[in-house]
Amino acid sequence: MATDNTTIRDTFVVGLRNAHGLEKQALQIMDRQLERMTDYPEVIARLRQHKEETNRQVERLDTILARYGESHSSIKDAVMSFMGNLAALGHAPAEDEVLKNTFADLAFEAYEIASYKSLILMAERVGDQDAVRLLTESLREEEATAAWFDQNIGMVTERYLQQSRAA
Repeated sequence: MATDNTTIRDTFVVGLRNAHGLEKQALQIMDRQLERMTDYPEVIARLRQHKEETNRQVERLDTILARYGESHSSIKDAVMSFMGNLAALGHAPAEDEVLKNTFADLAFEAYEIASYKSLILMAERVGDQDAVRLLTESLREEEATAAWFDQNIGMVTERYLQQSRAA
């Protein structure tokens, strides 16, 4: 049984490091989008709000890792941040950049939601209720952001179509 708990704990720590890297990637994506989405004030406002939430999520992950005597992976963070920049810049030359970003944001949120759900289950398995609470906070923020993007695809698409006709 101790081996099972050790294996779960080790997997949990790796998952926490992965989530940390994922949040660093999200921050880079949001930074690039905030630079470019000037004609979409609602999207900018939501991205700014979620950027603040994401910074708190990074802090929560750091708190949990520290309780296990661990830290985030600087290499993983750097790679994920680089990938975030590439992902955001990949849409930049596209005429419909805002649409592609909106779809990608919704998909990225779904990935983060799945990650947090998995981490919560692992935290429950190792009996770490404080981690469950912190991870659940992050999960709720990700779910709210995903819901916002889902509910606003129509608005973004309509505004894009209007601006395309005016151009």
